[in-house]
Amino acid sequence: MRFIPETPSGETSSDGVREQLFTLGEIPGVLWTPEGAAGARPLILLGHGGGQHKKAPDILARAHRFVAECGFAAVAVDVPGHGDRPPHEEYNRIATENQARVAAGAELAPLIAEFQALVARRTVPEWQAVLDAVQQLDHVGAGPVGYWGISLGCGLGVPFVAAEPRVRAAVLGLGGALASAGAAARITVPVEFLVQWDDERVPRDQSLALFDALASAEKTLHANPGTHGEIPAFELDSTLRFFARHLA
Repeated sequence: MRFIPETPSGETSSDGVREQLFTLGEIPGVLWTPEGAAGARPLILLGHGGGQHKKAPDILARAHRFVAECGFAAVAVDVPGHGDRPPHEEYNRIATENQARVAAGAELAPLIAEFQALVARRTVPEWQAVLDAVQQLDHVGAGPVGYWGISLGCGLGVPFVAAEPRVRAAVLGLGGALASAGAAARITVPVEFLVQWDDERVPRDQSLALFDALASAEKTLHANPGTHGEIPAFELDSTLRFFARHLA
């Protein structure tokens, strides 16, 4: 892991939150911790949405509140083909083909599911490597791990949570069973699952089917009116309480 200096000290700080950009091989990422932190603490891995990146506004907002209000660490990385990563020829080709198929009348949800399954085969081992590296840092340590990811972050996050025993709780949502029902059946940690009732990208029945597929003994469905991008702001408060309860 190599930290990227943005200032002479190699980091930036704001309102008590220390931000460190890094690369791990070809993976660009960002780590947030309390300023002056020492010793082990819970760590949240944040999965960004499609077309976004590791410092998208919703990722930043969540990371800062996890750190400032809970004393956690938070980390996010760019998914292949996003953010500071170079364009991915195969993924771009698939995206172009899918756009043409949708324009010709094909259903969007199965195409999204196939694409997310392809990308997850690469991101799951990448994210595990990031956890390995970050938890070796003295100001993060090998504390409990949580995962937050919706939309693309859900499609990639379900197989990650299913494969990673260090994750003790997860917030998922805006995803469907077509993408990851098989992996969901291997998830047993507590889950908070978000559904937008009028989601234009993920059919409601597919979202509910994914929730049903989760094998977790503790799982909570949060359904709100609105389209794919209209998650109410109060859901962030619920996320903070959820992770504080299961990781602190």
